[in-house]
Amino acid sequence: MDPALIEVCHQSMLDGRTHYSNGRGEAGLLDALVEKYRPRWPDVTTDNILAFPGTQTALYAVIAALVDDGDGVLVGDPYYATYAGVIRAPGGIVQPIPLKIEHDFIMQPADLEAAITPDSRVLLLNSPHNPTGALLDRESIARLGAIARAHDLWIVSDEVYEDLIFTDDEFASPLEIADLRDRTIVVSSISKTFAATGFRSGWAVGPTEFCTRLLPISESILFGNQPFIADMTEAALRGNFDTAERMSKSYAARTHLIMSELEACPSITGAKVSGGMFIMLDVKGTGLTSEEFVWRLLDEHNVAIMPGTSFGDNANTLIRVALTVSDDMLKEAMRRICALAEALGGAQPETANASAS
Repeated sequence: MDPALIEVCHQSMLDGRTHYSNGRGEAGLLDALVEKYRPRWPDVTTDNILAFPGTQTALYAVIAALVDDGDGVLVGDPYYATYAGVIRAPGGIVQPIPLKIEHDFIMQPADLEAAITPDSRVLLLNSPHNPTGALLDRESIARLGAIARAHDLWIVSDEVYEDLIFTDDEFASPLEIADLRDRTIVVSSISKTFAATGFRSGWAVGPTEFCTRLLPISESILFGNQPFIADMTEAALRGNFDTAERMSKSYAARTHLIMSELEACPSITGAKVSGGMFIMLDVKGTGLTSEEFVWRLLDEHNVAIMPGTSFGDNANTLIRVALTVSDDMLKEAMRRICALAEALGGAQPETANASAS
């Protein structure tokens, strides 16, 4: 995190900005968010925005507002580990849509259609995607959005990784598509873009009427955000900080490092990674499930990674590798991962490892 932003927060506290805030958010922060989203939504105003302490709280409140007992939330599987709890808390049902490695984990319209039931209420998107690093382009979002409109689904778009893209692909949002704005709520935060996860500063952007109805839920949960963190967030949004750019360059290099190491490890395959902080690898060729593989890796090679089963039911042979460790540590971890795969003598995959770019 840039020290200048820490100083903004510090000075704000010294200036007495330590009291209650209003439920919607500090005026300066809301104005900065309007400026951020205006290129995607020319008519956006502060009436379309609510501040929250992080994306997680924003998502919890949004899903609580949209979902009643028995309502279905359609979500790509694998999915971020906390999504299931957020969906189930108000009585919702997780309706998984398989994200397949042969499609680079991009959600396919046919798979979305197949997952929809009469109980479906919300389509939850996450791009760039945790845990796979997949990025939805505008055309893909338009196709998925058309299906959502045809079935009268709300679209909730988790865009917390929007600035961590390390390919030539461009970020796209449902807010850019005019006929989806009346059913789209975006949740995001400063956590990833500014490496400020501990500050817990996020927001929701959506239709005016929805935000008006969301406000009482927000006030019941948190009764206002911290003004000193709002001041820091406003400074981050208005400033010219290169934190995300530097991280993206590092993550791109580490993605290429992983894929290069896998060239000598044919029983483990990868897919295209466009953004985020993680990469999913398929260990099916080793003959083990993801949980079997990660426990063997920890016990025999002292490397800790997460099994795909932590992210849903469609990732039984996938493992998640973080791009957040140093290059040297990652290279050594990959050496040990490949050593385990070689010792297992797994079957050869049908296709070669995909390019990481």
